[in-house]
Amino acid sequence: MAKESLKTIAQNKKAFHDYFVIESFETGIELCGTEVKSVRQGRVNLKDAWCTIENGEIWVKGMHISPYEQGNIFNKDPLRVRRLLMHKREIMRLYGTVKQEGYSLIPTSLYFKGSKVKLQLGLCKGKKLYDKRDDMAAKAAKRDIERAVKMRNR
Repeated sequence: MAKESLKTIAQNKKAFHDYFVIESFETGIELCGTEVKSVRQGRVNLKDAWCTIENGEIWVKGMHISPYEQGNIFNKDPLRVRRLLMHKREIMRLYGTVKQEGYSLIPTSLYFKGSKVKLQLGLCKGKKLYDKRDDMAAKAAKRDIERAVKMRNR
C-alpha cells in the first residue's frame, strides 16, 4: 500500500503553550466545498479553537476558516460550528474522560492526508503559570547549550 502524504495546513502552537497534550487523535472534519478551497490556500486559524461533545457527536468551535474569494453565495460563516468525524465508541470514551478528569479537547493541527482534510485533536490538561515558566526556562537552556556547542565547534 502506498504511503499517504501528509501536508500540514495549520498548527495550534498556543495549545502546546497553554496545555499538556496527554493523547492525540486523528479525526475527519465535515467541510463544505468553498471551505476546502480556502483550507487549500492555508487560510485557517486554530488559535482559539476547542471541541465539545454534544448528543454523541463531537464539534469544533472557534476555528476560523476565511471565506473563499471566488465563493460568493456558497461561502459559509467563517466561525461556524463544524462536526468532527470519529467512531462512536471513541467519542464516548473521550466524553467519559473529559467529564470525570477535567481534561479539554483542543485541536492541535489541521492537515491533508491524501486528499482528505484531517484534524489532530489533543486530549489536554491545562498548564499552570509555573509550568509555563519551567517550559520557557528549559527551552532557553537548551538554546544556550546548542549555541555554546556551535561556537565551540567552529
